[in-house]
Amino acid sequence: MNLSNASVAQLLIPVEDFEKGTSFYRDVLGIPFLFSAPPQMSFFDCGGIRLLVGVMPETEVAGRGSAIYFKVEDIHAVYSTLLDKGVTFRAAPHLVHKTPQMELWLSEFTDPDGNQLALLSELLTSEKM
Repeated sequence: MNLSNASVAQLLIPVEDFEKGTSFYRDVLGIPFLFSAPPQMSFFDCGGIRLLVGVMPETEVAGRGSAIYFKVEDIHAVYSTLLDKGVTFRAAPHLVHKTPQMELWLSEFTDPDGNQLALLSELLTSEKM
């Protein structure tokens, strides 16, 4: 047995402040809120994957090594909306890879606790025949 047929069900995003973390993901990013179990956990639905925004127990150190890339249709519109809500981006949306079929655009930012996040768009390019 292995994980070849597994899917990602839930991701943990560690936060220091329960209310501040919940508010950022619900109110600023607009990710659909599912439920909370105060004072440690809030759950969100991000395209079918559950995000657990949670305060770590005092005996554990929060690991912040993984980045979460949110795939969006219109990276420029989402970037503008989040910028208006006070999100600080490391860079405006920029092209990072191009093939004859698609362009990959990114814009990186962090949440209030320093977790690495990014917007990602895959835009189809038109080919000349």
